[in-house]
Amino acid sequence: MQAIPKAEHGIDPALVSPAAVRIVHKLCEAGFEAYIVGGAVRDLLLGAHPKDFDVATNATPEQVKGLFRSARIIGRRFQIVHVRDGREVIEVTTYRGHHGSEGAQPATSKQSDKGLLLRDNVYGTLEEDAARRDLTINAMYYDPEREVVLDQLAGTEDLQARLVRVIGDPWARYREDPVRMLRVARFAAKLQFDLEPTTEEAIADCAPLLREIPPARLFDEFLKLFMAGFGKPTFLLLLQHDLLSCLCPAATESINAQTSHRHLVSMAMGNTDQRVKDGRPVTPAFLLAALLWPAVTTRSGQLLQEGMPPAQAINSAGQQLTAETCQHMAIPKRFSIPMREIWELQPKLERQQKRRVPDILSGRRFRAAYDLLLLRDQAGPDLEQAVQFWTEQQRLNPELVGSAPRTDDERPASKRRRPRRRKPAP
Repeated sequence: MQAIPKAEHGIDPALVSPAAVRIVHKLCEAGFEAYIVGGAVRDLLLGAHPKDFDVATNATPEQVKGLFRSARIIGRRFQIVHVRDGREVIEVTTYRGHHGSEGAQPATSKQSDKGLLLRDNVYGTLEEDAARRDLTINAMYYDPEREVVLDQLAGTEDLQARLVRVIGDPWARYREDPVRMLRVARFAAKLQFDLEPTTEEAIADCAPLLREIPPARLFDEFLKLFMAGFGKPTFLLLLQHDLLSCLCPAATESINAQTSHRHLVSMAMGNTDQRVKDGRPVTPAFLLAALLWPAVTTRSGQLLQEGMPPAQAINSAGQQLTAETCQHMAIPKRFSIPMREIWELQPKLERQQKRRVPDILSGRRFRAAYDLLLLRDQAGPDLEQAVQFWTEQQRLNPELVGSAPRTDDERPASKRRRPRRRKPAP
């Protein structure tokens, strides 16, 4: 394993988390190996401020937990330890080994018939751990005490070449965990790197494997893909490699059918990215509403042709598409309900009924619905008159906008009213 000295890697120690350094130091004092690893090392080499710091060690989860009172073991598919240090939580993982090694027993290692990893608690050496990681640019280790970077798989070379490369055979690695294809797209979009040719080639063959991933896990990946400030380039990459269809099949079909639909979703992603960069709040409900809106219009148009009233057609189309999407990606109700309310407000905004203005303006979903109306107007349909009407109404009635009280479902869990307990009869 190549050891790169500080003079060559240029990492600024001031950018390294003191909490991560303390955890590495304590593990080393106890006689274990420990390094800062993964995306933090990649970002440090790029001169960026890492968002999170992870530590890799040859100590087992139980040994790590024994060293830190604030530690807790989490995970079933593979175990990790969360160590709290002040306000930071550092993720500590034990070196992974190969599934064909002597320590690979049914209790610690299990794969499906198709190669999907179901259990992954085989421990190994530093060299084996590097080979088990997903990408070369995420498989470098930093020793904060000696200030050297350990690089076994030419990750620093791929950083310089601006390439995202899967470690090992991409076909086999995607079969082990199909979510790696989403990670490849996410890092390529985030870093504005190219995909290494074989890494890219295998995606076309392995993309259908994503349908075997539990819907709840795919929704978690959706949040990582689109809520971190680089959703638009990620969206375009997922479309290019036909990966979006594994998350939202109905949405992908409608987006590919019309350029205006793709333009609308691209603008929504770009607006969300800008809000993240500006430090303003973002919600998956709006992004999902925009992503699925082309499918809603297509489905509701079919229902209108069958004679269903417009409001009922939107409602019915929304119900159907929400149910279909949740089979692939489990959208929690706290997002799916607002998403549908944003859709159902669209025909009301188009009608511009003055007597309904106070009720609509004061609604909790008005601002999100208005933002979607703006995007729809920019993407194609002529909705300029409706946009001007609601822009003017907000100017005339600023005190009404979003003034309706939250329902109990919208309040944070800590502030919800608890049902009264009935006293037992004497």
